[in-house]
Amino acid sequence: MRKIRDILRLRLAGGLSIRQINASTKVSLGSIQKLLNKAAELELGWPLPDDLDEVQLAQLFYPDADTGASSRFQVPDWPVIHQELKFKGMTKLLLWEEYTQQYPNRCSSYSQFCDRYRHWRGRQKRSMRQIHKAGEKCFVDYCGQTVPIIHADTGEIRAAEVFVAVLGASNLTFAEATWSQQLPDWLSSHVRMFDYFGGCTAMVVPDNLRSGVSRACRYDPDLNPSYQQWAEHYQVAVVPARPYKPKDKAKAEVAVQIVERWILARLRHHSFFSLAELNQCIAALLEDLNQKPFKQLPGNRQQAFEYLDKPALRPLPRHPYRYVHIKPVKVNIDYHVQYRQHHYSVPHQYVGEKLELHAGESLVTIYFRQQVVASHVRKHGPGITTEAAHMPTRHRKHMQWTPGRLKSWARDIGPEVLAWVDKQLHSKAHPEQAYRVCLGLLNLSRQYPAQRLDAACRIANRARLNRLKQIKSILKSNRDRLPEQLELQAELPQHHENIRGPRDYH
Repeated sequence: MRKIRDILRLRLAGGLSIRQINASTKVSLGSIQKLLNKAAELELGWPLPDDLDEVQLAQLFYPDADTGASSRFQVPDWPVIHQELKFKGMTKLLLWEEYTQQYPNRCSSYSQFCDRYRHWRGRQKRSMRQIHKAGEKCFVDYCGQTVPIIHADTGEIRAAEVFVAVLGASNLTFAEATWSQQLPDWLSSHVRMFDYFGGCTAMVVPDNLRSGVSRACRYDPDLNPSYQQWAEHYQVAVVPARPYKPKDKAKAEVAVQIVERWILARLRHHSFFSLAELNQCIAALLEDLNQKPFKQLPGNRQQAFEYLDKPALRPLPRHPYRYVHIKPVKVNIDYHVQYRQHHYSVPHQYVGEKLELHAGESLVTIYFRQQVVASHVRKHGPGITTEAAHMPTRHRKHMQWTPGRLKSWARDIGPEVLAWVDKQLHSKAHPEQAYRVCLGLLNLSRQYPAQRLDAACRIANRARLNRLKQIKSILKSNRDRLPEQLELQAELPQHHENIRGPRDYH
């Protein structure tokens, strides 16, 4: 159709001959002659009318030609077919067979069916070109490809993940290897990313990785609490990409592809024996990548960063972010919360409440409704850390008892009481097991005089009475007030008239 307009322009406006038009348009002489004769019949002049488009112009010269799809074939209902393909187990072959059954004499072949569907689907897609302002966005993601690292002693092979970040305006790229995609490595990579850039962007756009986004949602995603705390520390906004919408972070997708091609592909024949060795090689190749000239733009990533992003980045905070594991906990009946096999105390008023535990490298802080209620030095092994101020009054008083304090109180009452208490403390595997019975005895001094209690303990010590109720029975029966009985002789006399000897038995 463009050739028709060119032929008319060259003839009517330029006054060229048929052979000159043939040399310019490469259209045969006969076709040119037919077009010019038809134009004379239609009385067309130059310029052509403004409302005459290409399709209408072609229909004037070739009225019998069908500019659209052939009427021989029935055009399938592509929107319906597109929706049907979303069902599990549905294939294009099955839909084509149903199409041929419905239009047996007007159906196209399977290859034409698939080709026209692809053409129709391609016209439905729309891509919006995003314009990134300097210092506004940073896109982060992980490479799908991992790098093997060999343990030098055991020969065990462990795969390292590769973290990638890219600035929206300048395309300056950062990459490093970590052992995993877990939350500590995820946040540590973010910290080193901003250190590499030398400043903070206004927004960070991650994928819906579980370490960053607790619950993915198109409209209202939930960030991981530790990730949110990192964002507050650097005063940035985290805007996760929509689920299954990779174009939301197209910069990160391209950066991952570039890192895999220009860094990881170059390291494919290298063997690494430590994560530090791998990161050293990545850092060297990363500098080459950022110095690599653009193909369609002047300069390179580093120069674009110096000109665009660097002046717009916000300064880093005074101290870098330190990873803090945030975990919801419930206070047990013993007013303790558990974190990795260690129990930490909180004020006993919070028994049954749900608190938020922040575990750093050296400190464990516990919050209730954003208010600090307890703070402990972090312990990395099993055990119990209890602060006396968190205990109820009666528990605190009980914890103040020690074997020395019990013995001191018993000594003030009398030596026999001290002897009975000391025997109780030593008879148990742990002295605390005897605290209650010792306190029960010592509290009897408030009911009975010290002399009577000491006398009752003297009777108990001689008779080897170890039960508290036996001493109470002595006091209630006033046995301690009776005169002391003489001890019976343990041995009988050797010579007596009523005793026979060996000589009497033969």
